[in-house]
Amino acid sequence: MNHKHVGIIVVRLSISPEQVRNTMELLAEGGTVPFISRYRKEATGSLDEVQIGNILLEMTKLKELDERRVYILGSIEKQGKLTDALQAGIDAATTLVELEDLYLPYKPKRKTRAQAAREKGLEPLAAMIFMQEPGTDLQTEAGKYVVDLIYNVEEALEGARDIMAEWVSEDIDARNAIRRIFEREALLRAVVVEGMEEQGAKFRDYFNFFELLYKCPSHRILAIFRGEAEGYLRFIIEPPQDKCTDTLKRLFLRRGGEPSCCEQVMMSIEDGYSRLMSPSIETEFASSAKERADEEAIRVFADNTRQLLMSPPLGQKQVLALDPGFRSGVKVVILDAQGNFIINDTIYPHPPQEDTALAAVKLRGLVDKYDIEAISIGNGTASRETEAFVRGLKFGKDIPIYVVNESGASIYSASEAAREEFPNQDVTVRGSISIGRRLMDPLAELVKIDPKSIGVGQYQHDVDQTKLKHSLDMVVESCVNAVGVNVNTASKHLLMYVSGLGPVLAQNIVDYRAENGAFKSRSELKKVTRLGAKAFEQCAGFLRIHGATNPLDNSAVHPESYHIVAAMATDLNAKVGDLLTDDSRRGKIDLRKYVNETVGLPTLNDILAELAKPGRDPREQLTVFAFAKGVHTLADLKEGMSLPGIVTNVTAFGAFVDIGVHQDGLVHISEMADRFIKDPSEVVKLQQHVQVRVMTIDKERKRIQLSMKE
Repeated sequence: MNHKHVGIIVVRLSISPEQVRNTMELLAEGGTVPFISRYRKEATGSLDEVQIGNILLEMTKLKELDERRVYILGSIEKQGKLTDALQAGIDAATTLVELEDLYLPYKPKRKTRAQAAREKGLEPLAAMIFMQEPGTDLQTEAGKYVVDLIYNVEEALEGARDIMAEWVSEDIDARNAIRRIFEREALLRAVVVEGMEEQGAKFRDYFNFFELLYKCPSHRILAIFRGEAEGYLRFIIEPPQDKCTDTLKRLFLRRGGEPSCCEQVMMSIEDGYSRLMSPSIETEFASSAKERADEEAIRVFADNTRQLLMSPPLGQKQVLALDPGFRSGVKVVILDAQGNFIINDTIYPHPPQEDTALAAVKLRGLVDKYDIEAISIGNGTASRETEAFVRGLKFGKDIPIYVVNESGASIYSASEAAREEFPNQDVTVRGSISIGRRLMDPLAELVKIDPKSIGVGQYQHDVDQTKLKHSLDMVVESCVNAVGVNVNTASKHLLMYVSGLGPVLAQNIVDYRAENGAFKSRSELKKVTRLGAKAFEQCAGFLRIHGATNPLDNSAVHPESYHIVAAMATDLNAKVGDLLTDDSRRGKIDLRKYVNETVGLPTLNDILAELAKPGRDPREQLTVFAFAKGVHTLADLKEGMSLPGIVTNVTAFGAFVDIGVHQDGLVHISEMADRFIKDPSEVVKLQQHVQVRVMTIDKERKRIQLSMKE
C-alpha cells in the first residue's frame, strides 16, 4: 500500500487514516463497494457506499498521477536535466497541474521562437537583461551578439525577448498568480458564429452571453460547449488582462532596475502573457470548467438513474402490457407472474382504423382468459388515447392501470439482449414485453438497457463518456445489491451486476441453472464453474434462494455469519427459523455476547435487523396515478390550470413533469417551492407524483412552464 496516498486521501475526504487504510486494503484485495459497505463495517468504521466509492475514485486518480510522474521523471532524465531539487518537487506534487507546471520547461515542444533564439546563442543576453542590473549598457551588450545569423541589435533584443517571454509563461509562481485571477474574475463569453443565427436558433440564449466563469452552472457550460462543437457558437474565457499583466510586472520588474532592461522585460511580460500564458491557462480553465460541469451532470444523471432503478415494483402479477400507436395499432402482450411471455396481439382502437368494438372484445377476452391483475401502458405516442380507451372498458373486476415510462424500450427491443431472450419475436413485441416487465420490476428490466438510453440525464452525450459509464455502472451495481437478487429467476443481465460476479460468472450461473435446475442453497453456488472462494464471499450475501432449507439463504445475512445466528438460536433453545418469525425471541438476544475480534456491534445490529425483515425489498410501494381527464394535447392546456403530473427528469435547473400532453413541462428551480432551494432534488425525485400549475404555453417551441408553488 502507498502510505503517501493514504495521507492525501485523508486530507481530501476528511476520513480518518485507519478508515482510509483499511478500506484501501479491502479494495486492493478485490472487495467491491457494496460488499465492503455492507459486510465490513468494523474495518471501515461504517463508511457508506458513497464514501467508499470516493476512496476508490481517489485511489484511481492517484495511480494515474503516479504513472504520469514516472513518465515525466523519465523524460527529464533522458534530457540529462534531472536535479535532486527538481526530483523532490516532482515527487511531492499531489495534483496534475503541479506536475505539468514542473514539467513545462522540459516538455518537448515544436520549434518555438524561444528555441530559435537559443540556437542563435541569445540565452546569455536574455539572462543579463532579465537581471535588470542598474548601469547596464544594453546597446553595447546586445551589440556583442550581432554575428553570423544576427544582423543587428534589434534582432538580438527580439530573440532575447522571445526567451524571456517563455520564462515568464513557464514560471510556476507567475502561473499560479494568474490562475488565482482566472478563478475569481474570468468571464465566460459566448457569441454566435456570423451567419449561423437562424440555424443555431436553439442556442440563441448564448448569442451574446457572458458570466463569471466560477458562477456559471454546469448546464450553461455544457450548452455553450455543445453550441461550439456544433459550429454555432464561439467562446472565450477572459480575465481582466490589465490586472494579469500588472500582476506579472510586479513579479518580474525589478524596482530600481536599469530602465532600458526593464523596458525589454516589460515587453516580454506582455508578449509572454498574451501569446503563451493566457492561451495555455485559458485552455486549462476551459478543460477544468468542462470537467466540473461533467461531474455535476454525471451526478444529476446518476441520482436520476438510481431513483428510476429503485422505482416501486408491482411484483409478481399477471400483466397485460400495451405499447400504444395510431396507424400501426396498439401492441398487446400477456406476461405471467414471473414475467414470462405468453401471447401477443394487436388492436386498432384509434384512427384511422378506429375499430373500438373489436379492440374492446379482444382486451376483455384476454383479461378474463389470463386472469389479468394489472395493465401496463407505455407513455409514448397515443398513450393518453389508449389509457382513456382502456379506462372506459368494463372488466369483470377492478384492474389497476399504470402508465409506464417507456424510454429506452425501443433500444432494448433491437438489442442483443432482447434477441437473446426472444429470438422468435419482432422488435414491437419485445418492446411491449419490456413495458410490461418495467411495471413488474423496473430494476430487473432496466439493467438490460444502457443507462444513457433511459433518458433521465442532462447533456449525457456531451460529458466524459468513460466517467459517465463508471458512475452509472456503480449506481446500477449499488441498486442491484441493495435490493438483492433471486438467483433462480434472475437474468444474466441482472446477475452480472451482483457484487463479485460480472458477465462471465453471471452466464455460468445461468448455464448451471439450466443444466441442474434451481439452486437449493447458497453453498451450491460453489459448484458453478470459476466461482471461487473470493467470488462466493463477495456475491453470496446479495443472492437470495426462496424456499431454501436454511431460511437465512433467503436473507441478507452473509453465510460467514450463519454460525453467529446459529449460536443465538442455541442460546435461546430455538431454531434459526424461529428467530425470523418470533419477535419475542429476538428481543431476548444480547448482541454484546457475540462480539469478538472480527465481528462488532455494527454487523450484529445488521444481522438482527435482517432477522426481523428477511430479504425485505427497500423499494417503496407502487401507487396508481391518473392524468387529468380531457387534457391530451397542448391545445387542451390553459394558463392557470392545476394538473397532476409525474416527474420524468430532475436537472440542476429544475424538473421536467409529464402532464399527459406528449410534451413534458418544466418546473424551474425558482418555481419549485416558496422557499429558496439550491438543488431541485431537495423537493422532488424521479417518478414522484406532483400537482403543478400551468404558467405559460409556447406552442411554437412546444415549451410549457409549470409551477409547484401554492
